[in-house]
This record gives sequence, C-alpha cells and structure tokens, in this order.
Amino acid sequence: MSSIYELKSRFQNILRPSVVRLHALGVTANQVTLGTAVISVFISLIIAISTTYQIYSTFLIIPIWMFIRMALNAIDGMLAKEFGQQSYLGAYLNELCDVISDTSLYLCFIGLISVNSSLLLLVIFLSVLSEYAGILGPLVSAERRYDGPMGKSDRAAVFGGLGLYIGLSPCFNTSHIYNQLSLYFPNILLGCCIALLMMTIYNRVRRGIQQTTYSNEKSKDV
Repeated sequence: MSSIYELKSRFQNILRPSVVRLHALGVTANQVTLGTAVISVFISLIIAISTTYQIYSTFLIIPIWMFIRMALNAIDGMLAKEFGQQSYLGAYLNELCDVISDTSLYLCFIGLISVNSSLLLLVIFLSVLSEYAGILGPLVSAERRYDGPMGKSDRAAVFGGLGLYIGLSPCFNTSHIYNQLSLYFPNILLGCCIALLMMTIYNRVRRGIQQTTYSNEKSKDV
C-alpha cells in the first residue's frame, strides 16, 4: 500500500524557492526543527485548555498546523541536505522532535468524551514504534524506512481530518446530546489507524530485511 510520503518530491519542488530565501536569511535546519516542536507543544496546550472549557472550535487549528508542519518538516530536510547543514545533532533532533510533536498533538484528543483513551494511547504507542522500526533500518545496513500505509504524513492527514470534524461538528459545539455517529466515528477511525500502523511496522521491518539480504547477495555475486 502506498503512502502520502511518496508525494514528498513534488512537495519539495513547490517549497524550494522558500527554502532558498530562508537560507539567505540565515535560518538553519535545526532552528526549523526545534521551532516546529515548540509550536506543536504550545498548540497542544492551547487545545487541551480549551477542551476543559468545552471550546472545541480550537481543534480547527490542528488541520492547519498539520499542513504547515509537513511543509516545515520538508524545509528542514532540504536546508540540511541542499545547503550543507547536515549534522549528528540534526539527525537526533529530527527524529526526537517529530515524536514529541506527534505525541503532543495526538494527546489533544484524549479529553474528548467520544474518544476512547485506550485506543488513542495505543495509536500513539504504535506510531512511536513504527518510527523506531524505520530508524532501525540503518542498524541492519538498510535505508531509513518510510514505508506505509500509515506513515507520519498519513497520520497527519488522519488527525488533521479528525480535528476538522470535531471543530466543525455541531455535536461538539452545542449543548445537544452526542449522537451515535459522533460517539463512534473517532473510535472507528482510531481502530483503522491501529490496523494500518501494525501493517506499517511489519512493512518497515520486512522491507528493511529484504533490502539488506538483497545487498548482501549482490555483494557476494560481485
């Protein structure tokens, strides 16, 4: 199964003029990475606080920020690779800040009565595990794996859509009793994410092993 990540090259081409301007202004990849994580946590806190006061319209920030964050993630990578800013620190920050941002933004939904906290926490755990499975690729002499079907970009689309649904749904913005769809839809979506995340972890491990095995066999033939 494919992933939104496969559109990355096209997205980068659109962003390239902005990356050139940022580099000219002296902006570094690590600054973008850290700034993105800080803003993600800040947004998460705003939404968490507003949820306690039953102000659900703030969830509309999530789809907007998820899109901006995807752009910033592409920008920091382009600054690093295309302008000689790659570093060991940058590699650590890139992976750690992504996990921090994802976890904080997903946790925004835990205060909603219609969201099963156990399902949400399992999605968060499997999301971290899937990224760990991808990072382990180089450990077995394979590439860093980004296989889908539920990679980082796919999860951003899912949670962005869920934020849009919650922010616009009258059931979350009025005093009316929650209807059945509002009660079950977020949990059905989380259930699908869990299944797709398990497939993602399997794909990343399997293809990492396949890549290493193929490379070893090819080197023996040579």
